[in-house]
Amino acid sequence: MNGRHLLDTNLVIGLLGGDGDARRRMETVDEAFLSSIVLGELYFGAFKSARPDQNLSKIMDFASSVPVLECNSGTARLYGQIKSGLYGKGRPIPENDLWNAAIARQHGLVILSRDEHFRDIPDLHWEKW
Repeated sequence: MNGRHLLDTNLVIGLLGGDGDARRRMETVDEAFLSSIVLGELYFGAFKSARPDQNLSKIMDFASSVPVLECNSGTARLYGQIKSGLYGKGRPIPENDLWNAAIARQHGLVILSRDEHFRDIPDLHWEKW
């Protein structure tokens, strides 16, 4: 696999947890990115965990090795467009995944995720891991 990829939260959790399959597959990715949304979800999980210091350290190490993309007005416009389209079809997905889809579209990235609902978003490149 080649190209530029946006990592979804569930994939990063697998990587941080030592998922061998996810790690092997990541070796085939040319460029990987995190969104600030995913980073926020990871921090939330760490703060509510039984081992916050250990988990925060893992997140900070990982985030320092992968570029983090932030939301801006262009992201917000794409978010609104994607959400409206899914709403009209009666196919809502979690809010944070909408933001991640918007960031992926904005930057021409393929989302790597374990969630099936990304397939419902038109013009979004997505791969299920």
